[in-house]
Amino acid sequence: MNTITIDPESCTRCGICSEICPMGIIDPADEKTFPMVQDAKSGLCVQCGHCEIGCPSQALLVNTPPGEKIPLPVGAGTISPEEIEFYLKKRRSVRRFTSDLVPKEKILEILDIARYAASGGNGQPVQWIVVHDPTKVKKIAELTIEWMKILVNSSHPMAGYIPHLIATWENGSDPICQGAPHLLFAHIPDGNPVASVDAIIALTHVDVAAPAFGIGTCWAGFVSMATASYEPLQQELGIPAGRKSAYAMMFGYPLNRVYGIPRRKPLEVSWR
Repeated sequence: MNTITIDPESCTRCGICSEICPMGIIDPADEKTFPMVQDAKSGLCVQCGHCEIGCPSQALLVNTPPGEKIPLPVGAGTISPEEIEFYLKKRRSVRRFTSDLVPKEKILEILDIARYAASGGNGQPVQWIVVHDPTKVKKIAELTIEWMKILVNSSHPMAGYIPHLIATWENGSDPICQGAPHLLFAHIPDGNPVASVDAIIALTHVDVAAPAFGIGTCWAGFVSMATASYEPLQQELGIPAGRKSAYAMMFGYPLNRVYGIPRRKPLEVSWR
C-alpha cells in the first residue's frame, strides 16, 4: 500500500516530511531514493497530513483522494496579533437573539471549519446534530425543565438553583436556551476515552468562527447536563446508537452589538 505518493520531478529530497511526521514512519530520502513509508509501518499512518502540507515543493500527497486537497493561497489565513487579540477578547456568550433563522448553508460553512479541529490520533470522532427548528429548540428546553423537576430536593449540585429556573420557565421566560433559534450538539462514540475532549475542541472552533459569520453562540450547560442522563431528551434528539452527546451550544443572530471589552481577572502565570 502506498501511504504517500511522491512526484519525482518536484521532490528535492529535503527530508522535511520525515522530520515532521508525528508518527515517525517516513523513511528519509537519500541520493538514490525518495521518501517512503514501508508497508510494515503503513498501518500507523493517521492521515494527519503534516507531511503533505509541510512539503515546500508540494511534491508529496497522502494516499487519500487528491481532489480533497485544498490549496493554500499565498498570504491566506494570516492575521496580525492585534487583530486576533481584539477578535477573541470581544467574543461574548450571547443570550439575546433575533428571531431570524441562520441559513443552513452558513451553518455548514462553520461546521466545515470545525472539521479541521485537532483530535486525538486524528481520529475525528465528532459528528453533529443541528436543531434548526425553533419549535424543537423550545421542546428541548421543556424537556430540560422536566429533568430539573426530578432533581428538586435532591443532593444534586444544581438543586439549589433549580426552583428559580423552573419558576422563570413557568412565568413564560426561557432560562434554558435563552430564546435561541438553534441548538448544536456534538456527539461522539460511547466508550472513546478522549473523544469528549475532541468534541470540546471542535465546539470551540465553532464558538470562535461563528462571530466572523455574524452569529452569536452560548455554551448550553443546562441542556448538556440533561442530555447526559435524561432518556426522553436523548430520544428527542435521536442520537445514533453507540454514540452520546458530548456537549451542546445555542446559537443565532445576536440581538445586541458589542461596543467594548469587559474586564477580567488579572493574568496569573507560573514559570518553571
